[in-house]
Amino acid sequence: MKNKTDYIKALDVAIRSAKAAGEIQKTFTTSKNFSVEHKGEIDLVTEVDIACEEAIVKIISVAYPEHGILTEEEGSANTEAENVWITDPLDGTTNFAHGFPVYCSSVALVSRGEPVAGAVYDPTRDELFTAVKGGGAFLNESPIKVSGTKEIINALLATGFPYSIKTTSKNNLKEFGNFAMRAQALRRPGAAAIDLCYVACGRLDGFWEFHLKPWDISAGALIVTEAGGTMSHSAGEPLDVYRSDIVASNGLLHTAMLDILTG
Repeated sequence: MKNKTDYIKALDVAIRSAKAAGEIQKTFTTSKNFSVEHKGEIDLVTEVDIACEEAIVKIISVAYPEHGILTEEEGSANTEAENVWITDPLDGTTNFAHGFPVYCSSVALVSRGEPVAGAVYDPTRDELFTAVKGGGAFLNESPIKVSGTKEIINALLATGFPYSIKTTSKNNLKEFGNFAMRAQALRRPGAAAIDLCYVACGRLDGFWEFHLKPWDISAGALIVTEAGGTMSHSAGEPLDVYRSDIVASNGLLHTAMLDILTG
C-alpha cells in the first residue's frame, strides 16, 4: 500500500467486512440462540465470534489474497507480510453474550506496521466509523473530530480492565482511582474499538487501557488520529499497535493523562 487511492480501495474491503460481521451479530441477537464457551476464567468466545471471523476472512482473502491476516480467534495467516489485515470480529464478546448493547466489528489494514485504512461497525446503533491515512475520519460518511475539552476536571474518560484482573499487578485499579479523583466522570463500556471511536467523534475526551491486543487497537487508533486526536503508549512513546498499553485523547488532555498514569 503506497498511496491514498490504495487506502480508499482497502477501506471498501474493511467496510464490507465489518458490516458483514455486523449483520451476523444482528441475526444472532434477534434469535438469542448461540453457544458460549470460556477461553479463560472470565474470557468468553461465542459461535458468533467464529462466524463473524469467517465472514471477514473470506472477504479479505478474495480481495487481497497476498496479504496477511491477524484475527482474534482462528483465522490468522502470513502475519509477517508487509500488509496485514488486523480484525476483531466481535469486540465486546462479554457484552454481546449478556445482551448488553455495546459491541462491534473492527477491521484495519496495517501496512509496514502503520494502520492505513480502518472501519468499526456498531450494529446496535447502525454506526460505521471509518478512516484512511491522510483522509480524515467519518461516522456514517459525515466528518468527525475530537472534542475541545481542555481540562481533566471537565473530561469524560473511559477505560477497561484486563481478563487477568485477578492475577496481574497491572490491573488498572490504581489508575482508575487516580483518574476518578481528577476527571469529571469515568466510563467502562467494555469494547475498546468503540471507546476509541467515541474519542474520535467527541463523545469521550480520552481513553486509556492496558493489556490490549492489535485487533483492539488498529482501526480505532487510525480513526482517532484522523479525527485530530493523539495516540501514544502510557509513558508517551509513539503508538505501536503491537504493544498492549494505549492512551487516546483529544490532544489537549494528553499530557495531563500521561502525568496521571506515570505520576
